[in-house]
Amino acid sequence: MAPADFPASLPLCVCLLLASGLAQAGRLLVVPMDGSHWFTMQMVVEKLIHKGHEVVVVVPEVSWQLGKALNFTVKTYSVSHTQEELNREFKFFMDSQWKYQPEGGILPLLTSPAKGFFELLFSHCRSLFNDKKLVEYLKQRSFDAVFLDPFDVCGLTVAKYFSLPSVVFSRGIFCHYLEEGAQCPSPPSYVPRGILKYTDTMTFKERVHNFLSYMGERAFCHKFFKSAVDIASEVLQTPVTMTDLFSPVSIWLLRTDFTLELPRPLMPNVIHIGGINCHQGKPLSKEFEAYVNASGEHGIVVFSLGSMVSEIPEKKAMEIAEALGRIPQTVLWRYTGTRPSNLAKNTILVKWLPQNDLLGHPKARAFITHSGSHGIYEGICNGVPMVMMPLFGDQMDNAKRMETRGAGVTLNVLEMTADDLENALKTVINNKSYKENIMRLSSLHKDRPIEPLDLAVFWVEYVMRHKGAPHLRPAAHDLTWYQYHSLDVIGFLLAIVLTVVFIVFKCCAYGCRKCFGGKGRVKKSHKSKTH
Repeated sequence: MAPADFPASLPLCVCLLLASGLAQAGRLLVVPMDGSHWFTMQMVVEKLIHKGHEVVVVVPEVSWQLGKALNFTVKTYSVSHTQEELNREFKFFMDSQWKYQPEGGILPLLTSPAKGFFELLFSHCRSLFNDKKLVEYLKQRSFDAVFLDPFDVCGLTVAKYFSLPSVVFSRGIFCHYLEEGAQCPSPPSYVPRGILKYTDTMTFKERVHNFLSYMGERAFCHKFFKSAVDIASEVLQTPVTMTDLFSPVSIWLLRTDFTLELPRPLMPNVIHIGGINCHQGKPLSKEFEAYVNASGEHGIVVFSLGSMVSEIPEKKAMEIAEALGRIPQTVLWRYTGTRPSNLAKNTILVKWLPQNDLLGHPKARAFITHSGSHGIYEGICNGVPMVMMPLFGDQMDNAKRMETRGAGVTLNVLEMTADDLENALKTVINNKSYKENIMRLSSLHKDRPIEPLDLAVFWVEYVMRHKGAPHLRPAAHDLTWYQYHSLDVIGFLLAIVLTVVFIVFKCCAYGCRKCFGGKGRVKKSHKSKTH
């Protein structure tokens, strides 16, 4: 009887399971960042949709990657600039990176050509809130949470405006706002500041530099975000600071982990999801399979400077092409610029390549990368040693981390010659220690209880279910700076000690006068009588 009854009850069980899943479904507002930032954020969004959640993504009408909807609702708003102006501003920024790379941490960036590009991004938020119909629509949807990239600050403003719990999704936070927003301790004695290219073992000179950068960020970073904060204050109709915008964040999802990062204190609402973009390599297309097979026993080198770098200066491209022609491997180079006239037969230019799938192929011998976090983690996941050419931002630190772990070689892209690139490639390919080190990192990175994508989805749903995570918020948010550093307690205890010392001193002085003061006067009196 049981076998016959089972099929009849199966549809009912399925319906109950579906109903229970739908009962847990929520509404999520997504405020993303354009470019490569969106690639991994989109993976989380798609999985949330697959689990039955209603997702609305708010994007500017002018963008590179945003607005290409799959199965989620996209709401656009008009902006004050055109696609050509966006491209021109970004090209100006990228061109400057091929001429000058500022040293000395984040502070030089505050006056670099990056500022103009950021100003354009910051202006999006005013455009969003100028669209009254969109704002009213978002208000009526009664979202459970905001999933945001803080790069352009607008997502933080949206979360505060609608009083919604928020989940930040980012590689890292510019300046010192992770320490202030999450109240993460960041001792400058062993936690290096961004873009300094230091490790956690610093010399005295480096610690002095690190401390000055630590103080400089607090003194000057707010000027970089002035227009973003002004827009937020205008929207919220009250003066706010960057700390005010970051402090309410419920969960921080950071696209890194301690195979790349240096150990440091973290709060319980800071979750590492490094390698979220890594996945099992898929079979290559016939075109790329043919390239790989034709490489013979020497194998292939994968070369990409990221999705946002379309071309490089002609002279530098020719130097690179010359170096690539000197190695026996087949080089697959993702490049859309002008074809170098000296390009060798072993180098194949492609407008796009399946980077992760190629790195996962047994014939991958080396990876030439700009050291963006996506590429670095794909190199780690697949165990491919790297030659790194960082251009800007966190790429400098990413490259330094990998180099100190013996998994790659870093080159200064502005100063390197064809000989430098050739030697670097031959080193990481022929020196077995680089392959051994990257495989060790790969093993460490993959040894985890849950996949990064599943972990990210869990925490977004957690915030949606519980309307935030206030129990993970440290009480440090409610303390003044002097209370945080216990200066009031130290002052109180110091006052007690000084008072006790003063009383003891006075008592001793009084006792001395009583014991020795009288004898002195008697002797003095006796002496005067004899005269």
